[in-house]
Amino acid sequence: MNSTTLRTFLTTNLDVHENEVLAILDNCTTKTIKKDSFLLRREERCTHTFFVEKGLLRQYSIDAKGKEHVIAFAPENWFVTDRESSYFNSPSVYYIQALEESRVVLIDERFIKDLSEKIPSFTDFNTRLLHNHIRHLQKRVNGLLSSSAEERYLQFVKMYPDILLRVPQTMVASYLGITPESLSRVRKSLADKNFRK
Repeated sequence: MNSTTLRTFLTTNLDVHENEVLAILDNCTTKTIKKDSFLLRREERCTHTFFVEKGLLRQYSIDAKGKEHVIAFAPENWFVTDRESSYFNSPSVYYIQALEESRVVLIDERFIKDLSEKIPSFTDFNTRLLHNHIRHLQKRVNGLLSSSAEERYLQFVKMYPDILLRVPQTMVASYLGITPESLSRVRKSLADKNFRK
């Protein structure tokens, strides 16, 4: 749960002087979002990428039967957005909600363009972030299609080491594509295995 400002994140990951980043960051908005508040709702157009400096967000959809499906969690130092809505200017099918009081930087396309023009190394860095995001999504889809509930749970713990202490089990189960009861069985089975070691 280590919070980092966007400025620190960029200067740590890019070969750039802090003053160069500060000039561009002046155009960004940082907001403190109350717990349970929304940054995006279904049918709205997503106009920003959100960088979490402190707190925790979740991105989810609701199906025709009213069931929630958690797509992603975004703890400190994570980015989250609806790329389809922002890139293709279409209504979103997702909600992005604060699960804790959160400090979030709203990043628009102008910010990305300015960074790319003024800091050439940012383009490569941004491309790596996008490819890493695509890689994660592909692994997630493959896991949902072919991995056992236990394997998915272990992968979840590896990706989000402290989330289990911060969100209800129902949300974890939703992310894993299983019922809360199945999640309880998985956790009990793993605890039993560890106890016998």
